Amino acid sequence: MIVLASTSPRRRQLLEMLGIPFRMVAPQIEETLGPAEQPEGYVTRLAREKARAVAARERGAVVVAADTTVVLRGRVFEKPATPDQAVEMLRRLQGRKHQVLTAVAVASDGRVEHALDVTDVTFRRLSNQQIADYVATGEALDKAGAYAIQGKGAALVEGIHGDFFGVMGLPLRLVLDLLARFGVPYRFTR
Repeated sequence: MIVLASTSPRRRQLLEMLGIPFRMVAPQIEETLGPAEQPEGYVTRLAREKARAVAARERGAVVVAADTTVVLRGRVFEKPATPDQAVEMLRRLQGRKHQVLTAVAVASDGRVEHALDVTDVTFRRLSNQQIADYVATGEALDKAGAYAIQGKGAALVEGIHGDFFGVMGLPLRLVLDLLARFGVPYRFTR
């Protein structure tokens, strides 16, 4: 049995899209950036902690976990807590290229492996009104970097170089590679 250590509807949607049978369990870990922690290490640590936490409760299961953050010039943009924070993030990102980092970890019976996806996303130049209008949709508030590329946030994007699914929060190619290492190869038919 595969367990997705997440409550993310986007991650659920991506696994369902591939027809992978799974169930979801909330990982319940603290997600705090350490004072000297680098973005790559941060998302990797969180993905591994989520996978370990759920695997400890789900003996015998193969647990998939992920963590995503947005980085602009070394600064981490997590999920905004307020609409004002979302507006500020989007103002900083508009007209610029940033990176979306998504780490994936798979754990089972004490073993944990991980992989990291880094995708470049370039935002269009946006007016303050466009940013305010997007934030008013409510979509920005539970997303790293304050946008959902698979939703209305697509209108903010000029282009991407890398894995669209990684920007959504679950780079499927990495998930499938890691699952195969744990003896769960992907099959197009079940």
